[in-house]
Amino acid sequence: MTKRILAAVDGSEEAAEALRFAVEEWPDAEVTALHVINPADSTTGAEGGFPGAVDRWYEGAKGRGERILREASEAVDRDVDTRLEVGRPTATILAVAGGEASVGDGDGEGGTGEPFDHVVLASRGRTGLSRILLGSVAEGVVRRAEVPVTVVR
Repeated sequence: MTKRILAAVDGSEEAAEALRFAVEEWPDAEVTALHVINPADSTTGAEGGFPGAVDRWYEGAKGRGERILREASEAVDRDVDTRLEVGRPTATILAVAGGEASVGDGDGEGGTGEPFDHVVLASRGRTGLSRILLGSVAEGVVRRAEVPVTVVR
């Protein structure tokens, strides 16, 4: 029986749908919405080389992540825990699913150190060259997870 579900959210409508699916499919399970701040994103943008740019980027990314989690949790008809972490998305989702209390430099809010029973995440369905160049978080999680994974498309 699934008791603890980790649902990865990135602000996309697909991820919101995956969270809705998780709370509807497993009404008695504890659901945690996870947003991962990817540090690789900090090297983009016009401020890349200026002093303090990384700190400004992080504060902006953290604020965006908190907004994404708030909006995702408000979009479902029940309480969900939220968690904000920093790291490579695939590795961070897997680490959190495995029960790591805090990953990277994240807040680790909602982290109990207890592993999750199931992971739910969205796939945007990229194919061809874009999939090869960009990689696929969903595919990486499916291939390496030690618990069942549901991919919502």
